[in-house]
Amino acid sequence: MGSRSLGSNYRDLRVWNTAISLALDVYRITEKFPQMERFGLTSQLRRAAVSVASNIAEGHSRTTRGEYKQFLSVARGSVVEIEVQLTLAEQLGYVQSPGLASALDQCDAISRMITNLKRAL
Repeated sequence: MGSRSLGSNYRDLRVWNTAISLALDVYRITEKFPQMERFGLTSQLRRAAVSVASNIAEGHSRTTRGEYKQFLSVARGSVVEIEVQLTLAEQLGYVQSPGLASALDQCDAISRMITNLKRAL
């Protein structure tokens, strides 16, 4: 019994669409970071943001619920990475509150959606 019963395509999942939105926001936010952070915080944040949507999609394609749950756990871990890294960026003065608040709200929403999706599996 695979994860297909919860939807035919990961693109239909609200959590995946929110994760894509978060990734786009992270890319926009990090465009304004200092050049010296290109291989540091900018790269870390972008990789973590891409990882959230990627792990949700990859988990959805797995054949067992256990595998799907594992990929969702990895995605949630990446969400926490983003939260920590955005907090650090704020404290370094790289990001302003409006953009930060929106991204952190999305992180919170994604975490809740992942929890609910794992329960549904």
